[in-house]
Amino acid sequence: MRRIAGTLILSILALTGSAAAEPPAPDVAALIDDAFIAQTREWLANPIVPLSVKAQNDLRGNLDQTAIDALDQQWVAERKSDDKPLISATLSAPLSIYLLRIQAQTLGLYTEIFVMDGNGLNVGQSAITGDYWQGDEAKFQKTFPAGADAVFIDEAEWDEERKIWRAQLNLALTDPETAKPIGAATVEVNLTELQRRNSPAS
Repeated sequence: MRRIAGTLILSILALTGSAAAEPPAPDVAALIDDAFIAQTREWLANPIVPLSVKAQNDLRGNLDQTAIDALDQQWVAERKSDDKPLISATLSAPLSIYLLRIQAQTLGLYTEIFVMDGNGLNVGQSAITGDYWQGDEAKFQKTFPAGADAVFIDEAEWDEERKIWRAQLNLALTDPETAKPIGAATVEVNLTELQRRNSPAS
């Protein structure tokens, strides 16, 4: 009987410990509100962003799917290789340096930032992404093709490793001269930190 009771207590402790490790998901819409989106658009309006996207659009043009897949496969292969020409070129680009600086300035509020061209390929990023082409994902499909003002906020996800809730804010990027979409940006937000900063006690 004691052994059964002990096992039961351990099970309860394990369950409560799991619950404590993963608090309820925050209200994404309340945290990533219009003011937060407007603030994000402000630093995305820095000339380095549209200039970099337009330059890559001019360089690559409208690639066919075969060419896009080849670049994406090259990126994935380079992640496991010592030789990383495509990754190195992207991470050393002025836009990537700018995004890394923006992320660092937020002191943990942003966990990842990357910018895509009109093909859905990375132009700049604050860290190495899993793949190079985002065109088959909602972050691109619900922003760039949807118009200049398009915004797509993904659902909150629990990051078990960092013990935080996070969500991706995705926006269409526009040419400041024509106001037409030229690409998209993804900003991954640490919701746990944003919620802490927005709490009255902060």
